[in-house]
Amino acid sequence: MEKYAVLSDIHSNVFALEAVVEDALSKGVTRLVNLGDILYGPIAPRATFDYLQQQEMLTISGNQDRQIYQSSAAEVAANPTLQFILNDLGQAPLDWMQQLPFDARISDEIYACHGTPDDDLVYLLEEVSSGHPLVKADAEIAAHLKNIRSPIILCGHTHIPRCVRLSTGQTVINPGSVGLQAYADELPLPHAMQNHTPQASYAVLTRQDNHHWETAFHRVEYDVQAAVQAATANGREDWAQYLMTGRC
Repeated sequence: MEKYAVLSDIHSNVFALEAVVEDALSKGVTRLVNLGDILYGPIAPRATFDYLQQQEMLTISGNQDRQIYQSSAAEVAANPTLQFILNDLGQAPLDWMQQLPFDARISDEIYACHGTPDDDLVYLLEEVSSGHPLVKADAEIAAHLKNIRSPIILCGHTHIPRCVRLSTGQTVINPGSVGLQAYADELPLPHAMQNHTPQASYAVLTRQDNHHWETAFHRVEYDVQAAVQAATANGREDWAQYLMTGRC
């Protein structure tokens, strides 16, 4: 039986990652898939990288993976969190991130990207003009997919678990975030993403005998306090709040 665990947006939270992988393996998954935004965060970048190297996992890149290795000296100097990440990581994780693919055709049926198939900074499923995430119109989502015909589309980036069936017959699945259950952003305009729980999120795709895929979302308890303490120690009280409550 094919059974995939789909993870996204770990954001250096090794404590959540370990709990999610353990939970997924206990459910008998046959493959782990990682949709990016892996090491950016004030928690435990190097420990997260080291743990991932012990796992067999198909991994693609996210926008904040690029941010780590593409940042200019001026951008690093202005960003204490990025300074911490680079100091904690060392060179090997940077080399690893730079060779990650932008997207992946996991099989004839499953395609994976971080944001959209041509832009890792764009939300595939949600628009945020109200300041909060609302699902885009069917036609707008389908337009993002362009020539992608796979029945199952996997995406991340928004941290919001979601399963949307399109008029094309395709299903778009966002597993939510492993490591960060809320955040606030100013781009493309001010908005907040909130899951209202500190629990880690991931999804499991199981192929059924009728060749359809069953989607199940899972929430996992982990040592949130350890992640909160790390974020606080690195001067990110905002992340501590997001981690502790899943609220902005």
